[in-house]
Amino acid sequence: MKDIKEILKERILILDGAMGTMLQRYKFTEEDFRGERFKDWEHPLQGNNDLLSLTQPDAIADVHRQYFDAGADIVETNTFSGTTIAMADYFMEDLVYELNYESARIAKMVADEFTAKEPNKPRFVAGSIGPTNKTASMSPDVNDPGYRAISFDELRIAYKQQVEALLDGGSDILLVETIFDTLNAKAALFAIEEVKEERNIDVPIMVSGTITDASGRTLSGQTAEAFLISISHIPILSVGFNCALGANQLVPHLEVLSTKSEHAVSAHPNAGLPNAFGEYDETPEQMAEQIKEYAEKGLVNIVGGCCGTTPEHITAIAEVVSKYEPRKLTAVG
Repeated sequence: MKDIKEILKERILILDGAMGTMLQRYKFTEEDFRGERFKDWEHPLQGNNDLLSLTQPDAIADVHRQYFDAGADIVETNTFSGTTIAMADYFMEDLVYELNYESARIAKMVADEFTAKEPNKPRFVAGSIGPTNKTASMSPDVNDPGYRAISFDELRIAYKQQVEALLDGGSDILLVETIFDTLNAKAALFAIEEVKEERNIDVPIMVSGTITDASGRTLSGQTAEAFLISISHIPILSVGFNCALGANQLVPHLEVLSTKSEHAVSAHPNAGLPNAFGEYDETPEQMAEQIKEYAEKGLVNIVGGCCGTTPEHITAIAEVVSKYEPRKLTAVG
């Protein structure tokens, strides 16, 4: 199978859209989330999307299929909250290995189906590593600015468990995404390097931060350039931004990455900004038109969608960027 680093030099690769947005279409109830296996669980489980890899695996596989059908080269595993830290909300810390393993296995099974049908367009699985719901560099308590709800080491241990399971399940790439606190990301990257060393393997790493508001900074206060510098000691495949902003608001930040980074640049923005009901209104055509600017300016190597995006969005984006050359790479990590 062709190496992803080689394909990146040939064309702009397409990442999938939002898993959560698609799962909402199923209107799963508390009973659906529980399935037979967790029917007597003592705590509410609705909303634990990662659990659906165990209780509704066919739905997860179907979402991956729809995104590959739409033109995606890479799908993300259903593991955005797949750490003991995030799963503590549901008292499911003991299931973390299984959740990640199964999510990766399902995605890989579907990817292999599509690669077998189109060997000239191999499909890849990115193990999704979310930011957790805790932050290592800021206090959750305004009255105690020195307090931290989590330590670097606790994050590293949690991420390491997730990484091992994602790799065991068949992930081709690891995607550390929606980074709002770079210290959390550093813990994830440290854990990945540990696993690579222990297993004597190399695995492509995608890193994707999130700019939280018009100031152009991450939640922990970094500009795009500062974010890039603070992760640049790690050998990575790509660096980029996702979530938080719509496609057009990301342009200046992608310009910074594109100018300053020797790695591939990725972007998977939301379908615009949420409306008063927390929904995303940007149509596939509107979003594709904005992402066209990325391609015209030669800013990106990988594009996809985050919150509010669907297979229809991915189809429109794939169609638009197929007419453009990828950003020139001086080096691919």
